[in-house]
Amino acid sequence: MDSDTRSDDLPLGGPDEALALIREQQRTVAQRQLGGIPWVLVAWGVSWFIGFLALWSGYEGGNPWLRIPLGVAATIYGLALLAASGVTVISVTRISRGVRGPSNFSGAVYGITWFAGFAATYLIGIALARAGADQALVSLYLPSAFGVLIGLMYLMGAALWRSTEQLVLGALIVLTSVIAAFFGAPTNNLVMALLGGGSLVVAGIVMRLSLRRRSS
Repeated sequence: MDSDTRSDDLPLGGPDEALALIREQQRTVAQRQLGGIPWVLVAWGVSWFIGFLALWSGYEGGNPWLRIPLGVAATIYGLALLAASGVTVISVTRISRGVRGPSNFSGAVYGITWFAGFAATYLIGIALARAGADQALVSLYLPSAFGVLIGLMYLMGAALWRSTEQLVLGALIVLTSVIAAFFGAPTNNLVMALLGGGSLVVAGIVMRLSLRRRSS
């Protein structure tokens, strides 16, 4: 009787079909959790490209073809980062939706850390300016500090979701942010726009294609 009971509990196709079903469910969950990440990468890439090009065009000695007021450039930069942050939080919220326990907690902390990190980095920049730091120093600090923060967040995401793409991207962003600072202001903004923003967009496209191949 015990043998009959165990047989009834198994799917009609037997253990092999049950194992295949479990793997398919795991693949579906992974796709759902990582599906929003490519859009986050592209959002940050576009925001970096627009924002840092605006800053490069706002500083004296920057863009030789187009000059815009620095206040306007800073506003464009801030709005671009804010929009990308919003996309990130929305994506992380969707990833965590329906997930309970430690994973849900990790996702919530991850999303909150984006806003907390950006606020802290920006406020430190204000504090430096109020303490007498000249414009050149602040213009070097903020882009690289924001870049390092974003890179570290992607490294954290790689640890949370075991994503090799985020691991490589996070390391690349941190490296780009450090290298850009050595170009000096305002050229550092151009480096961040082209190398940093371009890398993010390419990484988003590559990850999207990779996820699509895995699902097929």
